[in-house]
Amino acid sequence: MQILVVAVGVLLLLAKFVAFFLTNSNAILTDALESIINVIAGGFSLYSLILSALPRDENHPYGHGKIEFIAATLEGSLILVAGGIIIIKSIYNLVEPVPLQQLDIGILLIAVSGVINFIVGYITTRRGKHAKSMVLTAGGKHLMSDAYSTAGILLGLVLIYFTGQFWIDSVVAILFGLIICVTGYRILRSSVAGIMDEADYELLKDIVQALNENRRENWIDIHNLRVIKYGATLHIDCHLTVPWYLNVLEAHDEVEAVGKVVREKIDPSIELFIHTDPCIESSCSICTKLDSCEVRRHPFKARVEWEFNKVIADRKHTLD
Repeated sequence: MQILVVAVGVLLLLAKFVAFFLTNSNAILTDALESIINVIAGGFSLYSLILSALPRDENHPYGHGKIEFIAATLEGSLILVAGGIIIIKSIYNLVEPVPLQQLDIGILLIAVSGVINFIVGYITTRRGKHAKSMVLTAGGKHLMSDAYSTAGILLGLVLIYFTGQFWIDSVVAILFGLIICVTGYRILRSSVAGIMDEADYELLKDIVQALNENRRENWIDIHNLRVIKYGATLHIDCHLTVPWYLNVLEAHDEVEAVGKVVREKIDPSIELFIHTDPCIESSCSICTKLDSCEVRRHPFKARVEWEFNKVIADRKHTLD
């Protein structure tokens, strides 16, 4: 899929620069510069996808998936730079206007490239979400935002064609230069969050809900839940409190049961690292092993729903 993105990007880049040289339009230059970024970022993204697909080795025990965040960071940075260049050049041309020409041919070329960009971007985004690939998703969103920009630029060119007001060209370019900058910032923000292992609260809430709905009586408590992303692979670790008298095999079975729930309800490719804790005296009041526990020291009082804030923290649940 990424090979198709790069190939289409090269063709559209050539078409847009032909349109720019024919028309001398800043708005079309906006599209052309963004296409340069599409090609550069697409090539690096292709390399990152190949690298991230390599099996883990001794030097990379968690795999090579982090390269996807670096690729997305590069793409976001390049988009920001392009947006800045477009805005500066367009402001200059508001002061020093440049006459436009052959707008009819330019409009046709830009319209065709916009349609192609949207189709490829839509397909790439869907593939990226399905494969949980940040690179494909970011690239697809970029192509789709490029198509929306193209639609706005096309509208501006049509207005210029019918009104002859050339200043509209620079105003449209500035507007979409700002939109491009916002797009670049969002991609950059998301990729940096991945590199910094920022917590994905929505995913964590889904995991907590799944565990709450499928609890076993030996799962007395769960806490210190964390998720780390390595490209499309998710690594989860947490602490599971079980009855202190379980033997190693029984405790292992409970760990496997937690893993089964998470994989079935959230993602079958998730890797889990679960540390087991023995229950303590204060656990008795919330432990649901009623008649099956022969060493209970305190009566059962209430079943405690696992709270998101406590599950992600290193704090055990209590009635307090």
